[in-house]
Amino acid sequence: MGYFDDDYQPPDQNNKRSRWLVPALAGIIIGMVIILIALPTLLKSDVLPKAWTAPIETASDNTASKPESSGYVSVDVSTQVTDVVENVSPAVVGVVNIQHQGNFWEQQGGKTGQDSQNQTGTGSGVIYKKADGYAYVITNHHVIDGADTVEVVLSSDKHVEAEILGSDLFSDLAVLRMDGKQVQEPIEMGTSENVKVGEPAIAIGNPLGMMFSGSVTQGVISGKQRTIPQDFNQDGRADWQAEVIQTDAAINPGNSGGALINMNGNLIGINSMKINQEAVEGIGFAIPIDAARPIVEELEKTGKVTRPYLGVEIYSLEEVPQTEWDDTLNLPEGVNGGVYVWSVESLSPADKAGIERLDVIVAVGGKEVMNIIDLRKVLYQEKEVGDSLKVTYYRDGEKKETTIKLGEQRN
Repeated sequence: MGYFDDDYQPPDQNNKRSRWLVPALAGIIIGMVIILIALPTLLKSDVLPKAWTAPIETASDNTASKPESSGYVSVDVSTQVTDVVENVSPAVVGVVNIQHQGNFWEQQGGKTGQDSQNQTGTGSGVIYKKADGYAYVITNHHVIDGADTVEVVLSSDKHVEAEILGSDLFSDLAVLRMDGKQVQEPIEMGTSENVKVGEPAIAIGNPLGMMFSGSVTQGVISGKQRTIPQDFNQDGRADWQAEVIQTDAAINPGNSGGALINMNGNLIGINSMKINQEAVEGIGFAIPIDAARPIVEELEKTGKVTRPYLGVEIYSLEEVPQTEWDDTLNLPEGVNGGVYVWSVESLSPADKAGIERLDVIVAVGGKEVMNIIDLRKVLYQEKEVGDSLKVTYYRDGEKKETTIKLGEQRN
């Protein structure tokens, strides 16, 4: 009978242990050597996580205390847009329409007496000129319509009483004059002729009243040389075709009269209107500054705008389906544009000259007319009341000519 010692191991087990123990020990030793050699290089690099490489501050290190991080990062967000807005904003002002009303308590008693002032509306305006101690402001006619007193609210929130030099219903423009002592630099006038569809545009104004004064919206030029029919007397017939720039920069009530500017900070339009329908978003309109400039100058000098008058309601031929050019208007193939007459006022200059409904005007004053804009350039920039205007038109496919003695457009 045999006995085994507690430390005894069979010969084959000892051989197995020796096989794996030696390589394992060798691997550990080699790994430690590699770490000791590579660690200094890794500590100097960005390979290791920051938490591994951050220096440890001790309580005895009082020579260079560092402020605690607040967790907020300061970023410079200045861009071309912010710089432009900062420069232009002081020239965009609020316009307050104040109308006098009888004293409330005396009205209740059936008496008349001292008037009280009532703020009936607010809008926006643009300071475009400083001269002889005065500052001049462009705004919309509908902003100051019916006002007994007008106040201009500067970017500093200072209220300054202003005088209405003149206003024009058809262009929806008005000019105000006020003391210029507290006014900074006026806005720089640009040109609307060279604006391109798709280029950036910025609208500045006071939507929904002075609570949101100086609001800035950005978009693009969505269209140029648009014409929008205007019905002033609400009789269902257009009294005027407004020439406008279309933009998708948000224009809301109160923005009226504010500035539409380009990325150079130049004034290219006066914000005027938007399409107010639930299904419509991003369609706003501004009066082109090139169209506004001569009207503003005339209002500043004379207080009113005198326009030659034809007495027709017209639309650009491009608004008519091409099939109607042949089927209804009977236009020959050589006609590529013009304006068609929708209605003629009785006893107007056009009526007296023999113009009829659905006539297509293709030239005035010897110059080709492709749309309403072309016709107005000749009518308002080259002609005056009382002048004779040669008109070339088509009726039922036949080319005709007539001469119209221009009357005076009345508001």
